[in-house]
Amino acid sequence: MTQTIHPLDVVLHKRDGRVLTDDEIQAFIHALVHRTPQNQLVTDAQIAAFLMAVFHRGLTPQELATLTSAMRYSGETFDASPLHTFTVDKHSTGGVGDKTSLLIAPILAAAGLASPTPAGIPSICVPMISGRSLGHTGGTLDKLETIPGFNTQLTLDQIFLSLEKCGAALVGQTPRLVPADRILYALRDHTGTVESPYLITASIMSKKLAEDLNALVLDVKTGSGAFMPTYEQSKLLAELMVQTGESSGTRTIALLTNHDEPLGRFAGNWVEVWECVDIMRARRIEDRHPMSADLIQLSNILSGWMLHLAGHAPTPEAGAKLSDELLLSGAAFKAWLRIVAIQCGDVSLFHDPAAHHQPTASRTLTATHAGYLASMDCKQVGWAVQRLGAGRAKPGDPVSAHAGIEMHAKLGDPIKAGQPLVTLFTEDVSLLDEPEAMLRETLHIAATPPQLQPSIREVITRS
Repeated sequence: MTQTIHPLDVVLHKRDGRVLTDDEIQAFIHALVHRTPQNQLVTDAQIAAFLMAVFHRGLTPQELATLTSAMRYSGETFDASPLHTFTVDKHSTGGVGDKTSLLIAPILAAAGLASPTPAGIPSICVPMISGRSLGHTGGTLDKLETIPGFNTQLTLDQIFLSLEKCGAALVGQTPRLVPADRILYALRDHTGTVESPYLITASIMSKKLAEDLNALVLDVKTGSGAFMPTYEQSKLLAELMVQTGESSGTRTIALLTNHDEPLGRFAGNWVEVWECVDIMRARRIEDRHPMSADLIQLSNILSGWMLHLAGHAPTPEAGAKLSDELLLSGAAFKAWLRIVAIQCGDVSLFHDPAAHHQPTASRTLTATHAGYLASMDCKQVGWAVQRLGAGRAKPGDPVSAHAGIEMHAKLGDPIKAGQPLVTLFTEDVSLLDEPEAMLRETLHIAATPPQLQPSIREVITRS
């Protein structure tokens, strides 16, 4: 007879530093998902205690792999096998102006469409499940939903169809996909356990692995705008996610990327879509806006790794070159239009995306003196964007489509007195003053140029 595992015993064992068995972890997650108001198999108090025990005690590699797997299979999962294609995705730990997903998905889709399988299906497919903005970081779903009609809430059958037809699907988590994460995520915010690298890993990787991926490329931010406060903590998170992905049979690579300033030209919602569309429409390098150079570079590097893992490039560097060619040729833009159309979005806006940007009020901050843009707290810049209405303080808050900022200078740039530094956009003029003060406080101009970190700090692989 199988011995019953009680949730409280699991909590006590982890609290006391014992290594949990696979059966204990699986039983706890099962109780979490299958409880009802009438049958509380595990209480909120016990879940909170479990989270705090993990926060303080951590998890062994085996515990983390088992927890991630139990969460992954706690509900429905996507089955890509009938496509007979290579499935790959990218995940970012979140940042200010981080819109690489809007470029990477069409780039990879274009590569897959250019060399279909014998059945006519793209040879690379990107089932990209994304999230919403929270705190100082932006959310891909909020950006996509500024496109009128764009449906991010696809069923698994609809995701399959989108992959089959255009090689990518940009969607949110379905109600039945990884329900254990939905429960744990909500309680982490109320229990002071959000920052646990083990819980972050289980949350991210359970959702990504539920996509049935062959490979995953992770963009783990470090720097003043990163979620993890130190380089060492960012690196630990990257290592845990790579280890967990590889143990599940998914080839996983993590890039530690510098995030000391907003990525690209804009931060917000529609303005970020606009920036990416402008990049995809450019047919010459000189047609690209100079403030988007770092965004293009990072997108090509991440796409390069994905193309390499998918067998479309002999090296990541060759993959990055191919990625840029797909952008400049217009192939990525064509793939983007197909993705938007199949998800019911209005593609007519992309003939003139600037015309769709309709904030109620704007304000431009200028430099008080000459010098070099030396530093900023990128996280504070993100909070300024949130205060303008572009982000949310808690899940469920509404967000503004047209609020945000446009950066006019990058770190290290020479600055003249009176030169524009940043323009603020909002749909509520009363929201301008606080973000302006926050930005004035954090944008520092110095007499000498700063020493800048490289954009890619380190690459973490299974070796």
